[in-house]
Amino acid sequence: MPNPPLTIHLAAPRGFCAGVDRAIKIVEMALEKWGAPVYVRHEIVHNKFVVDGLREKGAVFVEELDDCPDDRPVIFSAHGVAKSVPAEAQRREMVYVDATCPLVSKVHIEAERHFEHGLQIIMIGHAGHPETIGTMGQLPDGEVLLVETEEDVATIKVRDPEKLAFVTQTTLSVDDTIGIVAALQARFPQIVGPHKEDICYATTNRQEAVKAIAPKVDAILVVGAPNSSNSRRLVEVGAKNGCAYSQLVQRAEEIDWRALEGIRHLGITAGASAPEVLVNEVIDACRKKYDVTVEIVETAVERVNFKVPRVLRDMHA
Repeated sequence: MPNPPLTIHLAAPRGFCAGVDRAIKIVEMALEKWGAPVYVRHEIVHNKFVVDGLREKGAVFVEELDDCPDDRPVIFSAHGVAKSVPAEAQRREMVYVDATCPLVSKVHIEAERHFEHGLQIIMIGHAGHPETIGTMGQLPDGEVLLVETEEDVATIKVRDPEKLAFVTQTTLSVDDTIGIVAALQARFPQIVGPHKEDICYATTNRQEAVKAIAPKVDAILVVGAPNSSNSRRLVEVGAKNGCAYSQLVQRAEEIDWRALEGIRHLGITAGASAPEVLVNEVIDACRKKYDVTVEIVETAVERVNFKVPRVLRDMHA
């Protein structure tokens, strides 16, 4: 019996963004420059496949600086770190390379600027996410307050309602954030926002591509890690925009085929830290069960490129 037909609507853009690309390159170039082992504080990006690949090349992943020896280089992850981390690395005279995404660094600089102007900052983000911890850790305790939902806005206690600013985590849902910002502006009319939305171009673009696909498909597969904020937002965006079923998978082997029974149109995308090889693995798995036609749905073209830090560029000069 021939395989049933399946049209795959492949989102573009999808997968690696410039910040993730740069972070992985930093680890690879550090290994080239200093040899193994190179220590990495926290997962460099939220993807097991990527982390395992770098581990095989000699990267050692640790949760805290305390787990690193003084005499080996350490790299800080793309999500950013609190100010206390590089300060401690300097105190220990360690060689360190900061792989924080430049768009996250931009939010850090913004928060500091507001602080210098005497404003208390409200951060829209997810509690416990490394990016949120890093951004809140740029300033003294109590200077950055966290809200996760519109409900949080109603109960937050601020020092002076007329001296406030807000920043956001870069990987949030664009639509959810609009609601939270509106609630902040309604409660605190004087609140100062960013010149341009903090949510990064890659998060926005990947969500827009899913919105374009969602009404046309019976199900969406998002290739990404469960601890990847931007990947989980893609699942939610699919569900909110007309697709009855969205599933997050790290690898093809995690696909729940029973949930996909009888479908004829499948959307596929990938979070910003998922490599294209895993997308291809998912498409290949579909080809074994279906007669597949792939249609690319492109909503934006990305040409962003971030330079690696000078300490690594010099080696290649």
